[in-house]
Amino acid sequence: MSARTTRRTRLFAATTVALAALALTACEGGGSDTGAPAGSSSVPAGDQAKPVTGGGESDGGKGTDAANGSTGGGAATGSGSSGTGSSDAGSSSTGSSDAGASDAGGQDDGDMPGKCSASDVKITATKVSRPLNHLLLTATNTGSKTCMLPPYPAARFGEAQSVPPVAEATKPQSLTGVEPGKSGYAGVLLSSGDGSGENGYETNTLTIPFEDGSIATVSLPSGGVYVDTALTVTYWQTSMDGALGY
Repeated sequence: MSARTTRRTRLFAATTVALAALALTACEGGGSDTGAPAGSSSVPAGDQAKPVTGGGESDGGKGTDAANGSTGGGAATGSGSSGTGSSDAGSSSTGSSDAGASDAGGQDDGDMPGKCSASDVKITATKVSRPLNHLLLTATNTGSKTCMLPPYPAARFGEAQSVPPVAEATKPQSLTGVEPGKSGYAGVLLSSGDGSGENGYETNTLTIPFEDGSIATVSLPSGGVYVDTALTVTYWQTSMDGALGY
């Protein structure tokens, strides 16, 4: 065998070995690829699909969030509408306030206490034991609104041509108002206790005029009363003690 032939034989053999090695390597690589799925075969194929499905649900959740975001935008728009409604409500409140002011004005005009007249009050006369020779006048409001009594009772006993003087010391700070069912009081000194009075006379009648021209007729105690020049009245008071303190 020649040297050239020997080299060719060796080259062929080396080539054959190399090809065999490549083939073996390829077989081992294929076995490795085949073995990897075998190693993870404990996880069912359906379970392997779940993460993918879960990812879809997560995307769906994002989609829902996006939808919610749109809905939130709508809610914000709704809030704006609500704000407009609040503005309207505010206007309505303003209207109510105006109406309240109108009502208050009505109260100022219609419910302000007016002057009492003979038809608004009932006046009674009671003789008291203390102080001596005194009469208590009680004016009770029989109407439905508060009214203001005149400063003092311009009492006319019998046929007297003039009204008695008023005790200035009993003047209150303001006129006496009487609510429905409530009363104002005035005291009357009928005569002097020491006999110093003059032109005394007995009478069974008493009238009290009001500023509107009406006149109240007051019943006197049985047997009438005796009056003289000491006759004096007090201003209308809010209490009996104030009326009888003079």
